[in-house]
Amino acid sequence: MKISFLLHSAYPIGGTIATTFNQAGALADRHDVEIVSVFRNRERPQLTLDPRVRLRSLIDLREEQDHPAHREPSRVFPAVEARHSDYSALSDERIAAHLATTDAEVVIGTRPGLNVHLARQAPDHVLRVGQEHLTWGHHSPRLRTVLRRAYRRLDLLTTVSEADARAYRRGAWLPGVRIEAVPNSVPEPELSPSDGRAKLIAAAGRLVPMKDYDTLIRGFAHVAAAHPDWRLRIYGRGQERDRLRALIERLGLSDSAFLMGAAVPMEAEWVKASIATVSSNFEPFGMTIVEAMRCGLPVVSTDCDHGPGEIIQDGVDGRLVPVGDADAFGAALLELVRDDERRRTMGKAALENSRRFAPDIVVAGAERLLADALAAKTAGRRPARAPGAARRRLTAGAQSAHDLGYTAASAAVRTVRGWRR
Repeated sequence: MKISFLLHSAYPIGGTIATTFNQAGALADRHDVEIVSVFRNRERPQLTLDPRVRLRSLIDLREEQDHPAHREPSRVFPAVEARHSDYSALSDERIAAHLATTDAEVVIGTRPGLNVHLARQAPDHVLRVGQEHLTWGHHSPRLRTVLRRAYRRLDLLTTVSEADARAYRRGAWLPGVRIEAVPNSVPEPELSPSDGRAKLIAAAGRLVPMKDYDTLIRGFAHVAAAHPDWRLRIYGRGQERDRLRALIERLGLSDSAFLMGAAVPMEAEWVKASIATVSSNFEPFGMTIVEAMRCGLPVVSTDCDHGPGEIIQDGVDGRLVPVGDADAFGAALLELVRDDERRRTMGKAALENSRRFAPDIVVAGAERLLADALAAKTAGRRPARAPGAARRRLTAGAQSAHDLGYTAASAAVRTVRGWRR
């Protein structure tokens, strides 16, 4: 089958981009696959794409940033979606033309606003698949209201965790839309895994509030006090860099905790370490958890919604600690720092358990899901509902009434009216 991904931009570094590239590359073993990037701002993507996957863009910002239509706001991409300011009348036009003329059997959207485009504008014969890379609960009530209306024209909606799939089934009320969890995939590293001997702890991700690096740094202070020969390296760029640097200096960790900047590929840095960490207060999935585990590292992570608890087996291949609890985080780190044998045993377990996220395994399940949904659509069948569907409809109806109250704001009303037109 021909499969087309619709992506905001294929050119920066980001979790959704990495996941899409991984999925597309694995699907290219047996299918005709393309990625359509709405925006382009550089010659080549910063991440490596399988050469079998075609990449094209709809708007080249290097040449069309000042296009008259790009100065007019989008009327399709939801105004309450975080990326709305990037979209315009020009993107409305280009996305609509792309969807109207696509020869793909399956088109996959990769963020809520693009899923709305897909639901509204893709031809009926196309299998319309929306991917959720955040979570239902993470979206504002006003966006959830928009998604409830638009997503009813999707054929399939996938989330990256079972917990979020359950949340969508309970709260979104999408009769006739199949909702399933498909985890992100991570390829096998080309380097040999960590041997767990280095006195090094690593973390990676954007330096933004959601990642709560304060908890990690304060937790690491316990390690530095008891074992001053251990080091912490945090990889990534972002708005929090100066503040985190000041925190490191204030805690007297300047000689042991380091902000390293971005590293691509990250696997070369993971294998240098012996412990990986994730201190986020919210993780839809947890790509860095799987990446580190695939390099043979046990992961100390906050037990935040939704991904870490579905990836890490606490006490087997990592540790799960309460969100925002620096003392608990430090205690979990010290547990692994002080016990070489336990650290290496957990690292081996992490390596073994993370194989379930290999692209061939994940994509095999995704292929079966797509084939089944396509066959059902072709035959004119509606997907079977999971048990408890009636109860979910009642729950979703009550939640819908609650959320609709938020749409009284005039901006939201204008958005919905514009969408209806």
